[in-house]
Amino acid sequence: MVIEKLSLTCDRLLSHRQLACCQSFCGIPLAGTKMQIYTNTDIEHKPLLLTGHHGEISAMTFGKGSRPVLLCSASADYIIVWDIELCQKRTKEGKVAAGTVIGSLLGEVVYLSFCFSDERVAACSGATVYILSSKRHEVISTLTSHLRPLTSAEFCPWDKDILVTTSEDRTFKVWDLKTEAVCYQSFVLSASPLLSVFFLEENRHLITGSTDGQCHLVTKMDLQKMEKRHQMRRGTVSDQAGLTEKSAVDEVEISKPVLGVCSSFVDTGIEHKKDHSWLFIGSSDCLYVVDLATSELLKALYFKDYPNLSVTMAGSWSIAPGWDNSMVFLVSSLFTPCVVLLDLRLCDLERTWACGEGFSVFPSSPLLLESPLNAELKKKKKPEHPKKKGGIKEQPLVFHSKVKSSGYTSAPRNIMFSPKTNIQKNPSSKTANKNIGLLLRDYPADSAAPTIPHMHLSIVNKPVHCLQYSGDGKQVLCGLGDSSVFLYKSSLAGNPTVYTGHDKPVSSVSWSLNRQWWLSASEDQSLRIWTHGSPEPAIIMGDSLFSKPIRSAQFYYLDKFLLMASGPSLYLYLYNVDITHDDIKRYQQRSLIKLARCITTTSATDITALSSINDFFSYIVLVCGSDRSIQVFDMNSGTVAAALPDAHSRAVHCITQNKGSMFSTQAPDSYNLFLTSAVTDGVKIWDLRTLRCVRRYENHLNRCHPCSSAISPCGRFIASGSEDNCAYVYDIRSSRYLHRLKKHSDTVLSVTFNPATPELLTGTLDGKLRLFQSSSGALLSQDTSAAVDRISHTTA
Repeated sequence: MVIEKLSLTCDRLLSHRQLACCQSFCGIPLAGTKMQIYTNTDIEHKPLLLTGHHGEISAMTFGKGSRPVLLCSASADYIIVWDIELCQKRTKEGKVAAGTVIGSLLGEVVYLSFCFSDERVAACSGATVYILSSKRHEVISTLTSHLRPLTSAEFCPWDKDILVTTSEDRTFKVWDLKTEAVCYQSFVLSASPLLSVFFLEENRHLITGSTDGQCHLVTKMDLQKMEKRHQMRRGTVSDQAGLTEKSAVDEVEISKPVLGVCSSFVDTGIEHKKDHSWLFIGSSDCLYVVDLATSELLKALYFKDYPNLSVTMAGSWSIAPGWDNSMVFLVSSLFTPCVVLLDLRLCDLERTWACGEGFSVFPSSPLLLESPLNAELKKKKKPEHPKKKGGIKEQPLVFHSKVKSSGYTSAPRNIMFSPKTNIQKNPSSKTANKNIGLLLRDYPADSAAPTIPHMHLSIVNKPVHCLQYSGDGKQVLCGLGDSSVFLYKSSLAGNPTVYTGHDKPVSSVSWSLNRQWWLSASEDQSLRIWTHGSPEPAIIMGDSLFSKPIRSAQFYYLDKFLLMASGPSLYLYLYNVDITHDDIKRYQQRSLIKLARCITTTSATDITALSSINDFFSYIVLVCGSDRSIQVFDMNSGTVAAALPDAHSRAVHCITQNKGSMFSTQAPDSYNLFLTSAVTDGVKIWDLRTLRCVRRYENHLNRCHPCSSAISPCGRFIASGSEDNCAYVYDIRSSRYLHRLKKHSDTVLSVTFNPATPELLTGTLDGKLRLFQSSSGALLSQDTSAAVDRISHTTA
């Protein structure tokens, strides 16, 4: 996977020097004042020798362009720019290769960089950065503001007049080169000096790396924590306390300085895998490959795993994209005078990363004989009353006191038929035909995101903890912090139906698939199932059945089971709803419940959230634990099939699967995606097939409250609550938000999409509801509701 193409033994240590590497060439100092330039594709070819410095060369860098290829080198006496192709031509002609001196006597230069047009060069010397012309001896500007020596400087790729510098004072500054002033100064980012800076042109982000191994990219990435999490997922780290025998090397904790950073667009070469961008971070003992979409570590390539390499510890890195979907790395040894050129094939790395068997929400095998999903509930047989003796008594044939006459005694009619003329047509017939035409209307797959405010409603001055639409999109349940459940029409018009009975805030609500009943779970360790037209629950599950509050509950397996989580246990209950009551014993519950299976998480950690699909048969149940893990339960076998440790930096408080709706159709593989939300760690989308995070969404603010997230029925949008009194709508394909829905009165706790029409409903911390519609779907709400009504009447 990692190939050593070149290994050179130098006459001095180059561990902390800036070396030069680009797609075609690499440059290495020779004898202090000279340079050797190698061709990456033909290492055996004689290197180009460049002379001209009188002092020891301290920094080198190649330009950003490919024609001509420019090289800038710096020493205490001169800063020189070389045209590599011109120098090669002069050397072939027997002439001495010469460069252009663009600066002199600027002190010890530790870092050089070209702008993206190769017209200017930034040179860091002490606490000053000099902006030089690359064509002549000219100092364009001198910038001084840092308190300690500079470590790096880079030009902005999308704005030629922006420069970013890092320093040992642990801050970075953004300079406006037109005014030669600081337009942004960061706070102290790390306890250690900042070493490197890198721009991500694709999404216009900035990365800084420090000596303690932290990369700051919108959210902070800690290399040591990422490495440990990566090892735990691969099963290389054991949590058993009895494992005390470790080598002395493993017991020493070393720092992970960020010595080099570069990104590359990866052409995977695999049909079912989309191309994406990776970030390559060079450290002292390892090369880290990070997925930019998720900020997750994909691979850690350790020097110790490649005994044939000439380098065991790195002092400096120079990273550049190579030819044929590869990366090239020029690495200097930390303790020995050695420099190596490494080559990494990204396709091989992608295939290694992509291997592994995952799961699918769709069953691939029949139920096992001992599967808990085969459980059945035996209903009570009604007692057979003995027949009474004495025969059948005479009973009236009708139940009315008066019977209409047959008409035999009335006078005969003279006019048998009289046609009606001048009758007006009933306009309702057109409506009926229109509704029939709407029966086949699908959820608009190409509609815009719901961002237009349509309705604002104040319920109570208590948090809206959970929201869920019915499967037909006609009604919505609201679980509130005052222990009540409100049932609204989807338009939020009219007064709601209020259901009370819980003693503590409602933690979750769920509709049954047939929409005949729904459940509510509460912090009071009880669950209730409600039916239409009755203010009293048909089933009450409490009475010390659960030792801890019910964090989440729902219907499962096409309404066959009740699925709920309490403490470290996942409960699977059979049930039968019987709404009949004895007039004398009207408070006696006739509905039945039976425990089918109770499964405990692997580490006995408390469950914080769960999700499963009820719209079709699925064996998979996803469970999140307080130990920050995600566990995949296989309900066919009743076991934990897989576990993802440290899925977030905090415990997951919300997990949502891509379930679609009865009005939309998605690609089968799309149903294997699911979202997780955690405080301070944003929203992640995962692929069940690979058990890996595929993208991260973190533009919203979530520091303390459990803000939920949801996927639209079309599978194109993601909505998330936020603590800045806004709701955020993301494109599922991009980490940047599409819309920021403002004017909420408080923190947005709950979000949910209408399954029938492009609408988004939000609930806030102070008990307010806001309904948003799509610009292309605002007119569909009433029509779709009418179509569903028509379906209900025709099937009744």
